[in-house]
Amino acid sequence: MLKLFVVSIALLIAGAAATNVKQCKNGQPFPLSVDVIGCDEVPCDVVKGTTALMNVHFVGTKDNIRNLTAVVHATTIGITVPYDLPPEVANVCDNLLYGANCPIYKTEDVVYSFKFFIESHYPEISVSVQVSLEDETGESIACFVCNVKVRKGFTTTYLLE
Repeated sequence: MLKLFVVSIALLIAGAAATNVKQCKNGQPFPLSVDVIGCDEVPCDVVKGTTALMNVHFVGTKDNIRNLTAVVHATTIGITVPYDLPPEVANVCDNLLYGANCPIYKTEDVVYSFKFFIESHYPEISVSVQVSLEDETGESIACFVCNVKVRKGFTTTYLLE
């Protein structure tokens, strides 16, 4: 009973912190919630030269999911391009929170800590980012779209006296 209470409170807190992301257009499963750290309203500002963090809370859609890969596409001015992630970020199983690990089972809820570096050479534009978590057969387990605005990084000026 206490475990159920703790899980319920954790889900309420996660839901309260969720960022308003959209469902993918092709009907792929939608995550329970996505929390873009530091973002209350979309488009989320992401700063060049920093790492953006999204916690993706999703549920397994089938039993024995042994491998999950984050696949990202970015769309701006009507052009969609793949966004290649470093292997250590794309590997969902290695980035699960709260002691979870693969295999993931049907109806098991887990949280993926998705970190991506915003390169300093990226243009300062609005981008629609689609993130799909795909199993070893290429089937999407969760998919969402988040609108972001790439912003210039902060600079520090030192005055010499």
